[in-house]
Amino acid sequence: MAQTKDTKISEVTVGQAAGGMRGVKALICETSELDINEGIRFRGLTLPECEQKLPTGKVRGANKSEYTLPEAMLWLLLTGEIPTEAEARQLSEELTSEPYNVVPKHARRIVDELPVHQHPMSQFITGVMALQTESKFAHAYQEGVNRAKYWKYALDDALNLIAKIPHVSARIYRQTFRDGNVFVANEQLDWSANWANMVGLTKDGNDEISDLMRMYFTIHTDHEGGNVSAHATHLVGSALSDPYLSYAAGMCGLAGPLHGLANQESLRFVRRIQRLLGDQKPDEEFIHKFVVDLLESGQVVPGFGHAVLRVTDPRYTIQREFALKYLADSHLFKIVDLLYQVAPPILKEWKGGKIANPWPNLDAHSGCLLYEYGLKEDSFYTVLFGMSRAIGVLSNYVIDRALSAPIERPKSVTFEW
Repeated sequence: MAQTKDTKISEVTVGQAAGGMRGVKALICETSELDINEGIRFRGLTLPECEQKLPTGKVRGANKSEYTLPEAMLWLLLTGEIPTEAEARQLSEELTSEPYNVVPKHARRIVDELPVHQHPMSQFITGVMALQTESKFAHAYQEGVNRAKYWKYALDDALNLIAKIPHVSARIYRQTFRDGNVFVANEQLDWSANWANMVGLTKDGNDEISDLMRMYFTIHTDHEGGNVSAHATHLVGSALSDPYLSYAAGMCGLAGPLHGLANQESLRFVRRIQRLLGDQKPDEEFIHKFVVDLLESGQVVPGFGHAVLRVTDPRYTIQREFALKYLADSHLFKIVDLLYQVAPPILKEWKGGKIANPWPNLDAHSGCLLYEYGLKEDSFYTVLFGMSRAIGVLSNYVIDRALSAPIERPKSVTFEW
């Protein structure tokens, strides 16, 4: 770093500064990088490479599993190394067993007292803040620990928090949308399957819904350092706020409709088409007319386009492959599939071809899968996104403390500058 600290990595225009800092390279994020042609790379590996090389649910006894364990992704993001099956199993076992996964009594009470009409993300953030009493980093800092050891306490907090949030999330789901009774955790299951078990969607973790959640939680983990949730976590963490406070800040950003609500908006869009069709089977002619009418009215096609990518999002592709295998007869998926075939050519030529990326992104598909497997409450989807994103943002938090990253304080200018 000392040899390259004066090397220029970006220049900033007034338009960029006033336009959300799009395209400005001003952050360091070691865990992932977004390539415009290949999509997200996790520690240098593309998503297909991760699916090929990282251990799957098989290491926890799910013999039918074909999808990466999020725990294995956590190992990769933290260390930069591909875990062995034994390493992935050990980490997974720690995250799904005591004492890591224990939610203290006061935190359970706080979550239980929240009104069911409160948005699930607001409940989730409240639950995370209630867990902050368990921060080893905050205690060590108050005790005056040497800054060279910050990362150790940050790692403890990160693992504890990642282990606890499935329980908080499941409690919120069951209380808000079901009878309030949370199914007992099964320490024999992996992180994703255990969550599915606690909300009542699986019993043995060796089924399609468990693999869907493994895939969902893995592909949502990280997306560079500039998105709102990642940057907010990093920014607050740079002030040496502990991982609980920093993650909660990131989740407040994720709760914003321009960041974490895109998947539910995409699902509502597809469901709208489904209602219009009624008993009619979807076909290319109907979808083509619907998309053209939508664009002519000045609206956008939810789930299509990306600020950086110029190809179909690989995270969309892996979900499409899952649906083709397990949901080929789904009416909802057939609409999603037709949009995939019909919308890009229209968008590509619309208004003289001004749309740089007409291809579907991650959010165009995820809602359909969750809905078809029983998670029909789309207001909860951002909580699932937040659970997954903990793996990425907290890995970065640990790395920041290991590198003794300074407090972030960019300079601002006035309009008269």
